[in-house]
Amino acid sequence: MKQALPDAAESTMCHWRVKEFLEKLDKQPSKKVLDLNNCALGATDIKELIAILPLLPDLEEIDLSWNDFIGGALQPLTLQFSHTPKLKVLRLNNCGLTAKDVTFLGEALEVISYLEVLDLSWNNNIGGNLSSLTQKLPKGYNLKMLKVTDCNLTMEDGKSLAQLLNRIQSLEELDLSINKNIGHSLKSIAQELKYVSGLKVLNLHRCGLKRDGFQCLDYAFQYLPELKKLDVSCNKEIGGGIQSSAAHLASLNDLEVLNFHQCCITEEDMAVLTQIIPLLSSLQELDLSSNKSVGLSSENLLSRFRFLPKLKSVLLSNCALQQNSFGSLAEAALHLPELKILDLSWNKCVGGNLKLILKALNPEAELQELRLSSCSLGDKDLACLALVIQDGPLVKLQKLDLSYNRHISDQGWATFYQGVGALEQLSELDVSLQPMSCRNCTEWFGELLAALLKLPVLLELDLQGWVLSKRQQKQLESFNWDNGRNIRVDSLPGAQTTELA
Repeated sequence: MKQALPDAAESTMCHWRVKEFLEKLDKQPSKKVLDLNNCALGATDIKELIAILPLLPDLEEIDLSWNDFIGGALQPLTLQFSHTPKLKVLRLNNCGLTAKDVTFLGEALEVISYLEVLDLSWNNNIGGNLSSLTQKLPKGYNLKMLKVTDCNLTMEDGKSLAQLLNRIQSLEELDLSINKNIGHSLKSIAQELKYVSGLKVLNLHRCGLKRDGFQCLDYAFQYLPELKKLDVSCNKEIGGGIQSSAAHLASLNDLEVLNFHQCCITEEDMAVLTQIIPLLSSLQELDLSSNKSVGLSSENLLSRFRFLPKLKSVLLSNCALQQNSFGSLAEAALHLPELKILDLSWNKCVGGNLKLILKALNPEAELQELRLSSCSLGDKDLACLALVIQDGPLVKLQKLDLSYNRHISDQGWATFYQGVGALEQLSELDVSLQPMSCRNCTEWFGELLAALLKLPVLLELDLQGWVLSKRQQKQLESFNWDNGRNIRVDSLPGAQTTELA
């Protein structure tokens, strides 16, 4: 009993030191999680952090992201990792890590045998120095997630990463996005992906992929049967290469997310994707936005969406959809009972034809987000939208974007506001005008105020370009005050955002 007293006192003292440090940063103490993300840690804070780490032997997660002073001071911190043997998650996003920090971290990883998640994103000095980290990881290391987004990785870094893959065969997520030089070493990486057959997420957004790189990637797909998310967006040079290098894409039976946003897809590519995409029976999210050729040759693909009943998100913004392809999409919509997000923005053919898809929505679908920005909508479109809202198919809608539709008259907006009040779950509404445009909203402002009373969870109302008089601004402020609301309103081009409390 006498022996227990000093131990108890020491434990209490340790707990007090940790609690005092965390409360100073407005954080609650936890035995397993140390979250100091964006805490503006200074040199003194880091010294205290170094002192308390040995007092937290049960730590499983450390997040020091968005703290600039971590850069150049990582060595003394990593020396304390030997006291946290249970550590599974380490996040050091945007910490200003130096080349030496990367070396020290590599040495520290040798003693953190249970680490599963390592996120080093937005540290530019990792570029050219990744090998000093990857070479330290022993074969059989249990890493499941590696994220190095926007780290200025070089072709040599890509090769060192490729050599690492056969030593971390448990890897489930690999994020190399926004590293424009990775495309030059993708062949090496793709060849080694066969060692990580349990990979579920592969993010290559804006990585400088070229046609031959995508061809190598397609070859790797046959070894990735569990892949659920593939993002190759914003790689403009793979356009034209998909037609001859997508043979194994159809074998990804578990694929749920496919992102080809802004890939300069050609009509020939679309012909191949039309055959492959409908075979991806698990697909839930498809992004083909900002590919103008989609609209010229997507009629058959869109009609085949009926074979993808699990689709929840369809993004076709800025695809130059034509009348026929839009009609095919409308027909397929009836077969999409799980559709939650639909983006048709910047497709002019929607104007005058919105009723085609609104009336074709599956009765079981609970659409939550509808984006119709710059669709050349007119009064008839908004009148149809108002009627559909009243009938109930859009009752779960949370976000509605009707911005940049300049052909709608004041009466058209008034009709819309008379019906929008039925959307009781709507939290965001955007009816902004095009940049540099300016119109008076007096004709329908009364209908807007009446609608706000019926929208209990609305938080953001974008009215950019609509001129509000001082009296109207005062009315909005009074509305919020009288009804205990806090709607954020953006109005007047270039004007300061008004916070209504």
